Amino acid sequence: MILHRDDQLAIADKPAGLPAVPGRTEALQDCLWRRVQAELPDALVVHRLDMATSGLMLFARSAAVQRQLGIAFAARQVRKRYIAVVAGRVGPDAGEIDLPLAADWPNRPRQIVERSRGKASLTRYTVLERSAAATRLELEPWTGRSHQLRVHLAAIGHPILGDALYAPDDVQAAAPRLLLHASALAFAHPCNGERFEIASPAPF
Repeated sequence: MILHRDDQLAIADKPAGLPAVPGRTEALQDCLWRRVQAELPDALVVHRLDMATSGLMLFARSAAVQRQLGIAFAARQVRKRYIAVVAGRVGPDAGEIDLPLAADWPNRPRQIVERSRGKASLTRYTVLERSAAATRLELEPWTGRSHQLRVHLAAIGHPILGDALYAPDDVQAAAPRLLLHASALAFAHPCNGERFEIASPAPF
């Protein structure tokens, strides 16, 4: 589960269906953070993934590094890439989805496209493969809004297969899980400032 560890940080590969951090109920106490802490008691959360999403999560091993990496995320100095399989054939080979997002308060944790009060949200995508009814994409979120990739893709008519929140029933039932995986991270290592990259192949 832990793919990389050094004196400053650790990177783990989260399974789909496992919370990133503890939830409010007893059933949600088992989480990636606690599993990492079982091996590295000093591990601190830097960012999160949706419970349904699998893939790479970065942990700091001191409060100072946690702050440093948090600033890097906020300044968009951490490059994140995801793999997704979406419904339908996405036409352009590459493109951008620039739609502001806001919380759907009566239906939380859902998010919605909201042009009047939403926060600016940008996703870039590249088509990797097309089949008759689906498209495999590489996604790069330039902002880090909650559920951003899921809402953006649903908004352009290509919801992610297996998405229980944003896909219609037939698309939700088309996969046994949400087909979204955090596949790559790249950032300046807090130890020496050198570029550090790590990848995890999508398990679907």
